Amino acid sequence: MSVDLGSEWMKIAIVKPGVPMEIALNKESRRKTPVAVCLKENERLFGDSALGVAVKNPKVVYRFLQSILGKTADNPQVAQYQKHFPEHQMQRDEKRGTVFFKFSEELQYTPEELLGMILNYSRGLAQDFAEQLIKDAVITVPAYFNQAERRAVLQAAHIAGLKVLQLINDNTAVALNYGVFRRKDINSTAQNIMFYDMGSGSTTATIVTYQTVKTKESGTQPQLQIRGVGFDRTLGGFEMELRLRDHLAKLFNEQKKSKKDVRENLRAMAKLLKEAQRLKTVLSANAEHMAQIEGLMDDIDFKAKVTRSEFEALCEDLFDRVPGPVTEALAAAEMSMDEIDQVILVGGSTRVPRVQDVLLKAVGKEELSKNINADEAAAMGAVYQAAALSKAFKVKPFLVRDAAVFPIQVEFSRETEEEDGVKTMKHNKRILFQRMAPYPQRKVITFNRYMDDFVFYINYGDLGFLGEQDLKVFGSQNLTTVKLSGVGSSFKKHSDAESKGIKAHFNMDESGVLILDRGETDAEKAEKPEEKSDGEKAEEKEEDKKPKPQKKSKISEDITVELEVNDVLDPSTEDIEVLQDLTDRDLEKQEREKTLNSLEAFIFETQDKLYQDEYLAVVTEEEKEQITGKLSEASNWMDEEGYAAGTKELKEKLSELKKLCKAMFFRVEERKKWPDSLAALDSMLNHSTIFLKSVRLIPESDQIFTEVELKTLERVINETMTWKNETVAEQDKLSPTEKPVLLSKDIEAKRSLLDREVNYLLNKAKFVKPKPKDKAKDKNTTSTENSKANSTEDAEKVIPPKSDDGETDYFIFPAEEPPTAEKKDEEPILELNPAENTDTGHSQSTNQSNIKIILT
Repeated sequence: MSVDLGSEWMKIAIVKPGVPMEIALNKESRRKTPVAVCLKENERLFGDSALGVAVKNPKVVYRFLQSILGKTADNPQVAQYQKHFPEHQMQRDEKRGTVFFKFSEELQYTPEELLGMILNYSRGLAQDFAEQLIKDAVITVPAYFNQAERRAVLQAAHIAGLKVLQLINDNTAVALNYGVFRRKDINSTAQNIMFYDMGSGSTTATIVTYQTVKTKESGTQPQLQIRGVGFDRTLGGFEMELRLRDHLAKLFNEQKKSKKDVRENLRAMAKLLKEAQRLKTVLSANAEHMAQIEGLMDDIDFKAKVTRSEFEALCEDLFDRVPGPVTEALAAAEMSMDEIDQVILVGGSTRVPRVQDVLLKAVGKEELSKNINADEAAAMGAVYQAAALSKAFKVKPFLVRDAAVFPIQVEFSRETEEEDGVKTMKHNKRILFQRMAPYPQRKVITFNRYMDDFVFYINYGDLGFLGEQDLKVFGSQNLTTVKLSGVGSSFKKHSDAESKGIKAHFNMDESGVLILDRGETDAEKAEKPEEKSDGEKAEEKEEDKKPKPQKKSKISEDITVELEVNDVLDPSTEDIEVLQDLTDRDLEKQEREKTLNSLEAFIFETQDKLYQDEYLAVVTEEEKEQITGKLSEASNWMDEEGYAAGTKELKEKLSELKKLCKAMFFRVEERKKWPDSLAALDSMLNHSTIFLKSVRLIPESDQIFTEVELKTLERVINETMTWKNETVAEQDKLSPTEKPVLLSKDIEAKRSLLDREVNYLLNKAKFVKPKPKDKAKDKNTTSTENSKANSTEDAEKVIPPKSDDGETDYFIFPAEEPPTAEKKDEEPILELNPAENTDTGHSQSTNQSNIKIILT
């Protein structure tokens, strides 16, 4: 599965054997689901159900969590979140330095835990849609997510029990989706595309280069390379909606229908936000619209006209920021707008007309392209990547070279001695990954002048391209302190070897997460030359006067690596256990609701069936009264005690009723199946009988079946016919209210046995080799037969023999012209049941000396 995890919405896609990439619908049959969770005392709600509660009780609904993932309590975005959602009580986690939501005195949840709940819900939706278990997932994240933010999403996925194949940048997923469906248009000439993605919470501009490249593994293949990325973390549709909400609140206060300030009523502000979201969508297509909310506050209705120009005036400064990501992306790629072939719009907020107007002017193009599904491209690109990474699928290769938006470097200090003998500490920096460096990629850094244990630091590189506010939001620029121990002891152990330094192996994986794989000491030791005979030594002197270099062996030894995280600590494993308890409780609740609904449906549907003729025909009055009484009793129990009953009690009640009605349902179902089952058996008997009669007409010299085989088929036909006639006759004597003796499973068993016997003979006929014939004799015989056949028309109009009941056993028709180069004399052909086109149809020539079986 893939999850396109946006700030407001998530889109889920699946791929499974036999099913192409497909968007998974949620329980409301919608293609996108709100990223929201509602926490009540005894239950959790997700998606649209959670949003429904948000209007009534916003305090228990948590949304827009993406902006505070991996953030410390003093981060500006945490303060901004608290301003947007004052109903939530947020507190500092003293151990991690992050924040958590205090739900009650006993319950508190981190953003990672809440997101984990939502991701677990997304997996449930995917599993329901795919009708099978799912564990592997590719999840999208914004390209501007740093190391702490990426690890936070991985932690949330771990809490949800998902195995993350990759965190893919959402802009990369969009680019992959675009390229996969335009594979034929990609060639060795580079094409530069800019994707401009404005979602609910942020905006990203990405420059992508498409072209074919040669690879050792799979030859020439298409490739996309991320060349430049620009972003604005807080520019999106949600900020526009908040301003529109505040404008509606102002209009309501100005109407002076209430003495209270609507802005102080959290429930009323939640209603205004919902209306603002609807209004923004409508104003994208209309110049003006009427905002209206019934019972906004104190049973007072609200109604006010809002124009598009008013909306644009409210967001004027936001529209001024639209070109910013474009400029940043071009600078990162070191390209100009003239090198960009087209600009493609992605994300729901690009539908705002003013956004398109400002962007079009900024890029200087004739038009903005809309040739991609702005809502689902990321989810579909991510699920294609999921299929490519999974061992269960094989997809056409499409190479992806993503880029690290933020540079990373290694810093360390060591003592140096100046010319005057003064010792000083020198601070060194080495770039590990430059800005826009491609990944996944491995790097090795060698420290040459250390002979004992030491410490170095992994930090971000130069972030001068970020603005002042972005730097504050970015968080700690120090990633990890690395302590290497065992260096001195390793070198002492190999004191006779030459030191080649200490190597640190780094890996930036597919998810853009930096990992220090291992540290090791590296040394070389001269090998002792093998002892040679005097003759070999003399020979070497004659052949080569130059001395050969001495062979050296490489000695590598792993050393202890201790990491100390400097940005944001990961959550503890205890949190995962707590969430598993919540999940188990939810599953128990869902199981109870499912059982309750099944019981209610069974009672209602069975009561209705007892008025239908097909059910009345198979029950006695006594049986009907007993079932009706039990159903009424269960219905009354449901109204009084059932809604408080546990799952076990509900299941027992349902099982009791099903057991009571089992015989009635069985009789009805059997009577429904009889016509089709008997018709299928009769057809099989007809085919088998015709086939047997046909093959018995084959002359002994051409016969391919043994007498035992033919007698076996004849016996099965006779036994089946006898069983059918006797069982049907016995069933006709029984009342419809009695247990039937004619069972559909027995009919199918008899039909299958007969079918198996015929297929055995047919398969034998397919592989038999024709016997050699006497050509002279065959020629004379054929001439005689042809003259006989042409003597009268009756040779082509054979009257079929009749069975005892007067029905035709088989039919004879003239042959069709055989599909050969030379036209042959036409022969009458025996068709088996020509009215039906079946796989077991057979034809036979009426020419008595040269009868053929035609297999179709």
